[in-house]
Amino acid sequence: MPTNFLPEQYDRTERLSINHNYLAEQFSDYEAIFAKIKQVVLKGDFTLGRAVDEFERHYASITGTKHAIGVNSGTDALRLSLIGLGIGAGDEVITTPFTFYATIGAIVTVGARPVFVDVQDDYNIDPARIEAAITQRTKAILPVHWSGKPCRMDEITSIAGKRGLPVVEDACHAIKATLDGRYAGSFGDAGCFSMHPLKNLNVWGDGGVIVTNSQKLADRLRLLRNHGLVNRDECAIFAFNSRLDTVQAVVATHLLQKIDHITNSRIANAVYFDRRLGAVPQVRIPLRDPRVKQVFHIYSIECERRDELQRFLIGNGVDAKVHYPVPMHLQPAARQYGHKPGDFPRAEALCKSVLSLPVHEFITTGQREQMASLIREFYSQ
Repeated sequence: MPTNFLPEQYDRTERLSINHNYLAEQFSDYEAIFAKIKQVVLKGDFTLGRAVDEFERHYASITGTKHAIGVNSGTDALRLSLIGLGIGAGDEVITTPFTFYATIGAIVTVGARPVFVDVQDDYNIDPARIEAAITQRTKAILPVHWSGKPCRMDEITSIAGKRGLPVVEDACHAIKATLDGRYAGSFGDAGCFSMHPLKNLNVWGDGGVIVTNSQKLADRLRLLRNHGLVNRDECAIFAFNSRLDTVQAVVATHLLQKIDHITNSRIANAVYFDRRLGAVPQVRIPLRDPRVKQVFHIYSIECERRDELQRFLIGNGVDAKVHYPVPMHLQPAARQYGHKPGDFPRAEALCKSVLSLPVHEFITTGQREQMASLIREFYSQ
């Protein structure tokens, strides 16, 4: 049976000097957060309390949307959005095979089938391939803003509009990312964000939020996250318990004060890496679109001899990771869909070559230089 593999993973990466995990630094002001949480304790409004309302108002304002609905994870943000839009058994949802497991899990657990479309050289779904994947069973398109780079949403929403299909944006990597000045999450019918501890905006556990401009969908999502309750004594629909805890809303609101600094620091680190690594022939920097502000939840590059390079970096204290070594259509859980190697060649090639470097706001100038120099050293041997 599966066991909790995370503690061993935490111990393994803790020994590295340049780490993806930066939470001790990010929450070094925990005393200030404790003081705010104390007010929650005194009021006793741990479930959908006042701090949740405050957070939702703030989040809607910074994403340029009318409504924000706090839920208990980014996964549930996706799942409840699909349910709220009427997606269920027998339906098909078009998405990318180059993503985290939660994207596909959300589709499958509402009873729908994921229909994969290959990616482009920017790691995002290729809009030019979407129409060929649409069938009579297609009920939604679910693009993923990989590493905080918005997909070509103008093209995707145009296709969806012609076909009468809703769009659910997996924006779990993409808080404050923009395309032509418009925020990720605001293009589709719903935008879904994660506040997992290692996201750009994070909390002390799991948390998620859905944004939408639709009053009707917002009302339904608020029912879906809280047992379908209109009030204490009236249940409109039988639904789920997927509330954002008040304590986590306090943490999220506290961190929202820093989100511009977090975003700008990650962008600056990525620009540095692009400049230093772009001249290395064995490294391929993904396409950068001048219309896009990418917020770099992950800084990924394609590398020759990727696995050897990863071992070299880890041996020199750098927490180099692979996001992710197996595309979704080739995961054991996807065997029921009958895919085989070669079905989505660009995604498969990425999974064999991508490598992620720590890019967060606590990376120092010296650490940036160390990582770039180590990669150049590896390929000069």
